[in-house]
Amino acid sequence: MSIWDRKKPSFGFISTRFAGLDGVSLESKKWAEVLTSKGCSVYYMAGELDTDPSISYLVPKAHFKHEEILKLQKVIFVEKKRTSEISRKIQQIKEELKEEIKNYHSKFGFEILIVQNALAIPVNIPLGLAITEFIIETGIPTIAHHHDFFWERDRFNSPVASDYLRSAFPPVHPKIQHVVINSIAGHKLASFTGASWTLIPNIVNFKILPPEIDDFNRNLKKEIGLDDDTFLVLQPTRVVSRKGIEISLELVKRLDYPKASLVITHKAEDEGQDYLMRIEEFVKLIDVDLKIISDRIGFKRGFDENGRKIFTLWDVYQHADLITYPSVYEGYGNAFVESIYFRKPIVINRYSIFVADIEPKGFDLISFDSYITNNTITEIKELLNDPERLSQMAEKNYMLGWRYLSYEMLEEKIEQLLINHYGS
Repeated sequence: MSIWDRKKPSFGFISTRFAGLDGVSLESKKWAEVLTSKGCSVYYMAGELDTDPSISYLVPKAHFKHEEILKLQKVIFVEKKRTSEISRKIQQIKEELKEEIKNYHSKFGFEILIVQNALAIPVNIPLGLAITEFIIETGIPTIAHHHDFFWERDRFNSPVASDYLRSAFPPVHPKIQHVVINSIAGHKLASFTGASWTLIPNIVNFKILPPEIDDFNRNLKKEIGLDDDTFLVLQPTRVVSRKGIEISLELVKRLDYPKASLVITHKAEDEGQDYLMRIEEFVKLIDVDLKIISDRIGFKRGFDENGRKIFTLWDVYQHADLITYPSVYEGYGNAFVESIYFRKPIVINRYSIFVADIEPKGFDLISFDSYITNNTITEIKELLNDPERLSQMAEKNYMLGWRYLSYEMLEEKIEQLLINHYGS
């Protein structure tokens, strides 16, 4: 008998936000879909929410963009200062947030806590401290799902935050089971804290075939300023330096198609505008068409205040001729998983997690090391001119994705986490 037949616990998710197209929000929704499909109830607490209000608990100070949190983060991680006043303020907000977590728990009565990245990357120090103390004080069984850690980002290297980082990012406690999205992060977690970990990479529901072009998205190219015969190279990432957008622009230039455009779906967000300005200058320098369409992408289809269509990321994938993924670093790679789901050819940089966790599984891809070469361009052109090879590649990658990166895999992994808590 499966543990799902004996136990259907309720789960309370906590993060800084559950809204939009960021990786944490997207993966959290997938976890929730798997849990609800097994008959479990799920609830959400965050500083920004686009979830069902009836199962949601909004706490503005949980958001990393809250005014008070931004001030604290700047002092700690930019100015690298720590006064007694700053320490008191952090403790004050921590206590406020802990009371909110208690209220959230009292309101919905969930049995298991799932913390999405808020105990990994310290974008909101008081929230991490509050969650940690709540777990210790209540003994609630917790799954801490870590997407990226502070040691993976130079901007969180601050000696005045070391006590906070050691105690809560992440904390080690018998009631906490740690989940990482790649094996390198797991080994570093074990090395730094001594904690054991479970590997659960990013996923897609491969059991459901990807949607096809329909009446709503049929004119997507025209809507974003492209001709129907434009060769659409898609990079479904944010505009941040580690995403290697210059490489994609160079690739489009060197393919030398009569009509080609690089389409970026996400905005710069919290990592500043300097890199965006650099990209805009680079585009002018090499004369490549670039479309950043973040204002036309939403979690759901619809229309904006000007009557323009709002598409989903899925809509853009359907129109893509080639996916580029030249990231210098990724926690795992949502764009990679989505690309094989949509059966699209992928040009990918061999970043460390790709080499460790993805490449050994045998996916059929065009890969390169740090920069593209003439051989890379030749390989891309030969592939695009060989429909049979494209079809074989797509089918092979889809089946491997179903095996390693599916909802079924996630269900098995969560089942094991529940067995660890409840017993077999």
